[in-house]
Amino acid sequence: MKEKTGSIEVICGSMFCGKTDELIRRLRRATIARQKVQVFKPAIDNRFNLEKVTSHAGSAFDATPVSDSEEIINRLDPQTTVVGIDEAQFFDPELVDIVETLANRGIRVIVAGLDMNFKGEPFGCMPLIMSRAEKVDKLQAICMICGEPASRTQRLVNGKPARFDDPVIIVGASEMYEARCRLHHEVPRD
Repeated sequence: MKEKTGSIEVICGSMFCGKTDELIRRLRRATIARQKVQVFKPAIDNRFNLEKVTSHAGSAFDATPVSDSEEIINRLDPQTTVVGIDEAQFFDPELVDIVETLANRGIRVIVAGLDMNFKGEPFGCMPLIMSRAEKVDKLQAICMICGEPASRTQRLVNGKPARFDDPVIIVGASEMYEARCRLHHEVPRD
């Protein structure tokens, strides 16, 4: 019998680029293939539905909210062959080792998250997970200023770009964030 090889897939990009839609698409295909799927999301992400990963476009898939990455291992069903993790940038640094452990056990791990924060800097554990992944798909949104492809997330405070020293993690959606291209992404420093 052939031994199952695990893997790590990453779906990343700015807000509004379709990361969660793509994650859900892959999870649905795994379900159709009769694979045992479990999905986890950070409990901090309560924007839509606490027990579902939900895209801005309205697609949804059942998920288990967890407070830290160790809970993923503790709540893993022994029959699971595919693990989905949404909003990975909000997890603790231990997620990198958890994802590696799962893949080494023969599990297909699909991770979705922002690769950069609103400052345009690497976000949380995402860069390390991306470097260890077998496959990385970086999606682009549409710049809300010029309509060109957007790879950045612009945080807005009262309609103006957030300042460099503002807090990195604030969970929100279109009322606080826009997709922007490199040219129109602004992060004032003073």
